[in-house]
Amino acid sequence: MAIVAEAVEHQYIELSSPIRHHHPLHIRPTIGGIQKPAPLSLDVTWAKHLDEVRQAQRLRYDVFSQEMGARIQSSIAKHDIDIFDNFCEHLIVRDSNTQEVVGTYRLLTPSQANRIGSTYTDTEFDLIRLRNIRSRMVELGRSCVHPNYRQGSVIMALWGALAEFMVRNQLDIMIGCASIPMIHQGIFNGDYATSIWNKLKQKYLAPIDLQVTPRYALPLDRFQSNLSIDPPPLIKGYLRIGAKLLGPPAWDPDFNTADLPMMMRLDDMPSRYRKHFLGE
Repeated sequence: MAIVAEAVEHQYIELSSPIRHHHPLHIRPTIGGIQKPAPLSLDVTWAKHLDEVRQAQRLRYDVFSQEMGARIQSSIAKHDIDIFDNFCEHLIVRDSNTQEVVGTYRLLTPSQANRIGSTYTDTEFDLIRLRNIRSRMVELGRSCVHPNYRQGSVIMALWGALAEFMVRNQLDIMIGCASIPMIHQGIFNGDYATSIWNKLKQKYLAPIDLQVTPRYALPLDRFQSNLSIDPPPLIKGYLRIGAKLLGPPAWDPDFNTADLPMMMRLDDMPSRYRKHFLGE
């Protein structure tokens, strides 16, 4: 069991032992003006104490605030902290050579969502149509990867640990908000998010009985919707492994993002990914 808060006692859930992944990531340090590849190994673990959670929260702050321009109000300077963190399990990836945290996800289980009274996704969307599946539904959130490690292997390592967690705890549905930046070249612009939504909804929209409504909708009619633009890599990755969109994006002005509600059911995962992540 991962202890991630000073005063919050978790209900029992099974967490796997630390997993070490040796990936041929090609981080390119500059030596004499020439970039050369360097091998990297990754350690994937669940945070076991508050200090490890704080490391994940510092990475989140660096990515969301320093890189993306989010306005973060936190009880601790240079940390991204909100009321859900104390109820979540925190998955972290370290560079095993430096022990630096280079990637993270947080998970809110159904029992912990009941304790706090909602999920983060509930604050952005009306999830009434999902009420019958909440007991099987894990919320994923606050995913981020250090900019020097965005070659794919960190996310694959995280997803492998997430899949193992779901199987161990007999849970089969994951939901969350996937963000599209609204600031481009320093200017607020909703054309990108609107065009991505307009393109993806034609193929990846969930059935009506699973669709949700944004509480603070992105005003789609104010922006162009026909730009030829690809979604962010993380959203492309979710769709590739079988995720569906649950409805149009909400606007999060604090994080400068348009947030797409997404759901991933393990049963919808294509066979080659089931074999990779679930060993089936």
